Amino acid sequence: MDIRLHRPQSACSRTGRGLAAGEPIVSALVRGGNGLARIDVAAEAWEGPPPHTIAWWRSRFPAAGQAGPSLAPVDVLLDTLEALEEDPAAEPLRYLLALQLVRRRVLRIEDQPAGEDEDGGLRLACRRRGREYRVSAVDAAAMTDPAVASRLEALLWSGDAA
Repeated sequence: MDIRLHRPQSACSRTGRGLAAGEPIVSALVRGGNGLARIDVAAEAWEGPPPHTIAWWRSRFPAAGQAGPSLAPVDVLLDTLEALEEDPAAEPLRYLLALQLVRRRVLRIEDQPAGEDEDGGLRLACRRRGREYRVSAVDAAAMTDPAVASRLEALLWSGDAA
């Protein structure tokens, strides 16, 4: 399953003005009370990332009937993986996101010495960023929770991510 973010909103989150097909926009993932939310802002109204922003990227507002969705940029996914590192409640989402990045060959599962990560967690290498990630194993029931699946699905849809 590829992770998706919802389609961009039809109006600028800052000005309320409707967005036109092909118009430059800036999208951001913002941590809020209900988890992660996507906001879309007309490029000329962008004043920088709002508080609690995890990642942001520039794109163009899609035309009606435009071909299917594209995946969010890899750097946005890595930023999100890093931002969720300090949130124990987000472990199921973080684990599934890490597996998605392994599937896309952005992260590589490292061999682990005997006795290390006995909890079944993963040690992952990222050549793109030259760093290592550790992801705790989570209960299978937590990963199949519809709320986690919904957050995962809502995380990655990116209209025409640049």
